Amino acid sequence: MKKVLITGASGFIGSFLVEEALKRNYEVYASIRKTSNTEYLTDPRIKFIELDFSDKDSLSKKIFGLPYFDYVIHSAGLTKAVQKSDYFLTNFQYTKNIIKVLISQKRIPQKFIYMSSLAAYGPGDPILLQEIKSSDTPNPVTSYGKSKLESEKYLSTLIDFPYVIIRPTAVYGPREKDLYTVFKLINKNLELFVGSKKQHLSFVYVKDLVKVVFQTMESNIVNKGYFVSDGNVYDGEILGNIIKEQLNKKTIRIKVPVEMARWIAMITEGTKYITGKQPVLNLEKIKELESINWKCDVQPLFDDFNFKPEYNLSQGITETIQWYRQANWLK
Repeated sequence: MKKVLITGASGFIGSFLVEEALKRNYEVYASIRKTSNTEYLTDPRIKFIELDFSDKDSLSKKIFGLPYFDYVIHSAGLTKAVQKSDYFLTNFQYTKNIIKVLISQKRIPQKFIYMSSLAAYGPGDPILLQEIKSSDTPNPVTSYGKSKLESEKYLSTLIDFPYVIIRPTAVYGPREKDLYTVFKLINKNLELFVGSKKQHLSFVYVKDLVKVVFQTMESNIVNKGYFVSDGNVYDGEILGNIIKEQLNKKTIRIKVPVEMARWIAMITEGTKYITGKQPVLNLEKIKELESINWKCDVQPLFDDFNFKPEYNLSQGITETIQWYRQANWLK
C-alpha cells in the first residue's frame, strides 16, 4: 500500500484530499496542528502527525522518524493573514522547509503536489479578456498570490525533484467558509456587488479539484503547472442568480463603488489588530474584486489527463446548499 502525506489535512480542501486518498486505498498520513479541528477526519485509518513547518530542526527529526512517503500533497497554507509577511512565512518559507528536509534526508517522493492558486498569476488582461496561460508572465495583485508564486519559483529551481503545481481558481463546496458568506447574505435576501464592471469568473467544485490532484499525482508527468476550473466562464452575477434560484429567494441588490468599498475595507481592516483575524472585506480582497478577468486556460489539463469535470456551477451549488442545510449552516 503506497503512503501519502497530506499537509493542511484538516482544512476545507485538505479534508477532501484525505477522503479521496482513503477511497483509492492509500495509507494516509494527515499533517495537522495541535489546534486543528479534525471534525471531518474521523476515519480510523487516518494516521495523524503534528508537523511544525516553522522549525526546520524539529521538522527534520519528526520526518526522520516517519516512513518514506511515496507521495506528498502540500495543501497547507495561509489564505488570510493580519500581517503581509505572514503569507510569505507560511506559504513560501514553510514550503521551502519541508522540501529541504525531504531532500536532505534523501526522502524525495515519487511526486510532490504543490497546491498553489490562480492568484499566483493574478488577473488576466482586462481589455483583451484573454485566458490566463501558464506561459504568461505572472502578475499577482495580492500578498497571498505573491507568496504562492514565490513557492512556484523555488520549485522551478530544483533539480531531480518531481513536482506538479496545481493552480485552482475559486474553489467552493461543502465545508467552505469564504464563498459561504455569499450564501448567507442571499439567504437574508441581500446581494452585495463591488464596482460596476462586469467580472469574468471561473470556479471549480472541490470534488473535481481533488480528482485532478490524484490524476496528476498518479501520472508520469512531472515539473509542470496546471490551472484548474470547470472549463466554463461565468459573469459576476450568475453565482448569485444560481444561489437565489436554489434557495428560492429574492434579494435587494446593493452596488458599492470600488472607491467606497476601499474606504470601508480600510476601516474594517483596523479591527484585525483587535480580533487577530483578517475581516472578509479587506484591501487585498478589493484588489480581486476590481479585477475583471479571472479566466484561465485549462486546456492543458484536459489534454494531458483527459480531465472531465463532473460539476458545473449549478450542479456544484445544488450539492453545496444541500450540505449547508444538513449541517445547519443555512436555516
